[in-house]
Amino acid sequence: MSERKFHIRKNDKVMVIGGKEKGKIGTVLKMITKKERAIVEKLNIVKRHTKAGPKSAKGGIIEKEAPIHISNLMLVCGKCAEAARVGRKVLEDGSKVRFCKKCGEILDK
Repeated sequence: MSERKFHIRKNDKVMVIGGKEKGKIGTVLKMITKKERAIVEKLNIVKRHTKAGPKSAKGGIIEKEAPIHISNLMLVCGKCAEAARVGRKVLEDGSKVRFCKKCGEILDK
């Protein structure tokens, strides 16, 4: 089974375009590719009631980021500083890169 390619990756700066966190910007901490979701830094915070156990000595209410579906995320371009659609192209040297469809800026370093 081939690995799917997504328009966002880990460490990308993204904007949420739908849901309760609409309009907010954050950095992708983790991608969950099988469920097509991403965990974005300081967004979609939920409270988890946890018991004290061998892994965590303390119990209580813990706030953490919950996954957001990638269809609700758009990549933020570094040049135009706003959410933009992403295109893919092959450069002359054969490398594949993502680019901003608004300004044409190459997003991969």
